[in-house]
Order: sequence, then structure tokens, then C-alpha cells
Amino acid sequence: MTHNTKVCNASDYQAISRSILPKPLYEYLASGTDDEQTLSENESAFKCWYLRPRVMRPVGSISTATTLFGQKLSLPVFISPAGVHALVDLHGECASARAAQRSGTLFCLSQHATRSIEQVADACANTSNLWYQSYILKDRAMTLRLVRRAAKAGYKGIFLTVDSVRFGYREADARNGWNALPEPHRLVNYDEEIAHKQPSQQKSSWLSPEASVDKRIIYSGEEDAWDQNTEQMFEQNATWDDVRWLKREACHDLPLIIKGIMTAEDAIEAVRVGADGVMVSNHGGRGLDGALAAIDTLPEIVAAVGDKVPVLMDGGVRRGTDVLKALALGATAVGIGKPVFFALAVGGEDAVVNLLHMLQKETEAAMAICGLAKVADARKMSLITRHPNGVVPRYTRSKL
Repeated sequence: MTHNTKVCNASDYQAISRSILPKPLYEYLASGTDDEQTLSENESAFKCWYLRPRVMRPVGSISTATTLFGQKLSLPVFISPAGVHALVDLHGECASARAAQRSGTLFCLSQHATRSIEQVADACANTSNLWYQSYILKDRAMTLRLVRRAAKAGYKGIFLTVDSVRFGYREADARNGWNALPEPHRLVNYDEEIAHKQPSQQKSSWLSPEASVDKRIIYSGEEDAWDQNTEQMFEQNATWDDVRWLKREACHDLPLIIKGIMTAEDAIEAVRVGADGVMVSNHGGRGLDGALAAIDTLPEIVAAVGDKVPVLMDGGVRRGTDVLKALALGATAVGIGKPVFFALAVGGEDAVVNLLHMLQKETEAAMAICGLAKVADARKMSLITRHPNGVVPRYTRSKL
């Protein structure tokens, strides 16, 4: 789908998407849970942090490049794991992965993707920028098989999402009747797991016998909102020992990042059990409403483990200044989710490339004005502060 409106920033893609997508689909992508406090504050909280521009510093050769687990990224922004990209683009996650590769950054494939682990790998020129995101399922054997498939296909790292024992309730989906994944879309990684089983293994239960999960429930629309139909797959009695288990059994040769960390205590536990990195995330405001914005949680996590492992974050990033604020607070890189869907909806793969290009150019400009030549120096230069009066003025964009 293409559109002729001039796009100048990431939010423009969302505004156009609102006008061209069916209301139930748009609100499924854009909404949060309950009162959407956390969804809103993920963005607005960035306005409560202020940059401290430094002057008379050499910025003639600025580099937005950074390194994550030995891999060089052209910008400190990557595509966070988020499922069902094919809802807005025919090529789905394949288009998003190619866009990230063209932009020189990482793409993380969701376990709930509409294109399979192998399809995405085959769609890219190589797998150097591909990571895979896993949940711990009630079916532990399937959990391991999926991660091992990603490793075999050449994916370079694993995100383990740990904040989804239950999904938050999204009232917009209930009101719009968005309670099932529309045909012909499928969560193909699970479907392929079934297809590869021997006939004797194919039983009425989708997962293992102890899981007692009927595959049809996922697509049935039995609950008012679709995520409540999928959450019954996830292990609700997981412990930190399960991180050790996954690291040992499926990704001991790959970096493992724990996604969904919102407290220092959990960050410390994640590192203690072997995580190679942590990611501050509140699931884009789609989990627990009333949780802190990700950017406000970041300093606590960096203080706890930032000297031991990389700290990533996502949630609310819409501008290059947002990227720089996160870097100044100690993040190694930041992820984007919703903006990718909206760019895909408007202009497919090329629009996602443009989205990442705009964020890179904005980040570069902000770095220059702050006297910062290298991403790695952002935290050292004391570039960020709160408002000196302790009160944040109400932010209103000027009207042209």
C-alpha cells in the first residue's frame, strides 16, 4: 500500500495509517491495555528528560554506529520483535527483515510471526542481522525446537520475552470484535512444527499432552480479544531456572537477551542466571497498565547491571532525540515496534528503510548539537537531566 502524503517523521506514518487501515486493524496495532496510561507515557515520558547541549566540540565526523555482541550496527536503533507483520504488508516479516538489513541494523523475528524462521532467513541476502524472539511455552519441547530451528537457520542471537505470562486486556480489540487472527494469516512457526511431526505424533492436542492446549483455540475467537486466545500457550509457572535451561539446551552458543525487564531486582537475577543482556520493555504498553514508562525505568536497570551486560530498551521511541536520551541514560541501543507496522502499512519495505533513515539522521543531528561524535561516549558526557525546577511544563507542539 502506498500513499502520496509527505512523510517527515515516524509519527507521520501512524497518522497516515490511521486514515488508510480498517479501524479494527489500526486500533489492534496502536492500542494499549486498560486506560492506556503506560502506552501514553512511553512516549510522553521522553519529554520529561532534557538534553544538555555541549558546544565547541569537534563534530565534523559523526558516527551513529555502535556494536552489539561484536556486530557493528550503522545506527543504535533496531527492529524489536513484534508478531503478524503480514497484517499490513504482503511480504510480512520478510520485508521488515530486508529493510533492517538494508539499513545496517538488527531485525528480531517474533515467535508469533506470519512468516517462518526459515522463510525470513531465505528472504535476506544473509542472516548476519537476524535475531529470534522466544517465549517459554507450556510445551517445553516445542520451545527448544523453535530456538534450535533459529540457530540452525543462522540467526545470531535470542531474545527471551519474560513479561507475558498473561497479556493485558485491550478494550479496543473487544469493542471492535478483533478476537481472532483473520484468514488467511497464521502463526506459521507453530503450524510448521505440527507439519514436521510424524503422523503418529499428530494428536488432537496442539502442544504436548501435559499442556492440553487445543490448536483451534488460538484461531477460534473464543475470547473477547485475540491475545487472550494466545496467552494460554505460555508457561505461567516459569522461574529463573528456565533461563538457565534455555541457555544450556538451545542457545549456549548464542547471546541471550532477557526482554521485559522493568526492575533492578529482575535485571540482577537475569544476569545471575546467565543472561548476556537485558532489555527494558513494558511490551509497548500492551502488558501491565500503570507500569512506568520504559525510559523512566532505564536508569534503574543501567545502575544495576549496566557495567556487566548491554542494556537495551524499547517503548515510545519516535525521534532521534529519544534515541540520544536513551543512549545518554546508558542504553546500548533502542528498539522500535509500532512505527515499523505503520511504515509497512504505508509503503512496505522501502518505507521501513526510510523510517530507519529518518531516525538515523535525526540522531546524527542531535549528536552534533550536543557535541557528541560517537555513540559510545553518550553516557560519559552527562548529556541528560531532569527539569531544574522539578516541574515539567505541559508540552504542546507549536502550531505553524
